[in-house]
Amino acid sequence: MEKIKMSTPLVEMDGDEMTRVLWKEIKETLLLPFIELNTIYYDLGLPERERTGDQITVDAANATREYGVAVKCATITPNQQRVEEYKLSQMWKSPNGTIRAILDGTVFRAPIMVQGISPVVKTWKQPITIARHAYGDVYRSTEYRVPGPGKAELVYTGQDGSTFRQTVYDFECAGVLQGMYNKDSSITSFARSCFQYAIDTKQDLWFATKDTISKQYDHTFKDLFQEIFDQEYKSKFEALGITYFYTLIDDAVARVIRSQGGFIWACKNYDGDVMSDMVSTAFGSLAMMTSVLVSPDGKYEYEAAHGTVTRHYYKYLEGERPSTNPMATLFAWTGALAKRGELDGNQALTDFAHKLEQAAIETVEAGIMTKDLAGLWEGETSAQSVNTSEFLQAIRTRLEQRLG
Repeated sequence: MEKIKMSTPLVEMDGDEMTRVLWKEIKETLLLPFIELNTIYYDLGLPERERTGDQITVDAANATREYGVAVKCATITPNQQRVEEYKLSQMWKSPNGTIRAILDGTVFRAPIMVQGISPVVKTWKQPITIARHAYGDVYRSTEYRVPGPGKAELVYTGQDGSTFRQTVYDFECAGVLQGMYNKDSSITSFARSCFQYAIDTKQDLWFATKDTISKQYDHTFKDLFQEIFDQEYKSKFEALGITYFYTLIDDAVARVIRSQGGFIWACKNYDGDVMSDMVSTAFGSLAMMTSVLVSPDGKYEYEAAHGTVTRHYYKYLEGERPSTNPMATLFAWTGALAKRGELDGNQALTDFAHKLEQAAIETVEAGIMTKDLAGLWEGETSAQSVNTSEFLQAIRTRLEQRLG
């Protein structure tokens, strides 16, 4: 068949470790044989971030603003161990955090559901979408290792010269200190993105924080959400028969576990990071979760929601052929290709992306899967656990059948 052409490039962000291996193999097995892949490539692997002083991450984010659609591989956010392992000059911040700050978007994450793998939570019948705020909080925080006794203060100086000063803690010994922030403009963008996504998908929207403890920080989120809902979205929700409500984060967790799913759960940045992992694991696997960052001005960045699968990477370096689940990484590519096709009026590209997703799901439902899913399998046929390359080849067989 003639390869599908692309008129506008995708922004392609490569990553680290085992997911970098998956990235290359997905392209070679499932994309390049069928598409004249047109991308602007950025290597966000940790060595290149070190070499460029992390400027490569900023450049990739700005390119996404220019071209509108990006696809990103999983990347390492270094801790002290990684600093030593990769001989880094500093502990670089999360690439995802940097990109989210530049795009000022909201991350929507939903599980990839297949017949034969039931959620651990037996009441869940429909996907639960996590809407994660994509700016500020601990991902853009300032930290300090307190060396010994002393006073830590929170100080704000206004442009008019006014000041606010409050003691955080009088340290009697060594400790640790963290300061984080957020902005009304980002919170309101987050709220509008959530309300609009709920309208587009006709789903109820839940929002949860801990405003009883964080009486200024979290309460600001709660107040702005309610104000925007009442002024701009309440009548639209009522017309569609969907609801919005706020609750405490601990109450939300209990409600989620008892629910049947089929709603959007909006969370602050860190809460969304943790809860999306919980939801994806309960639905089957961390590698079975789609993730897309949507900016207020309609820019899209698709990514795998999990980490770089370090343990499998070390086995790969020793010559093993690990059974690493590539579904989330594959669906990052298909999501980006489908959106690129939609925006460009390239129906062939969009159709290809949807057929590739269907081929991947059909492969699992036929009993062919990676090791992480085989242990969860409840289908009528026996589960056949295969390595990553074999799994991708099985998907390709079904894709070629769908393409005729």
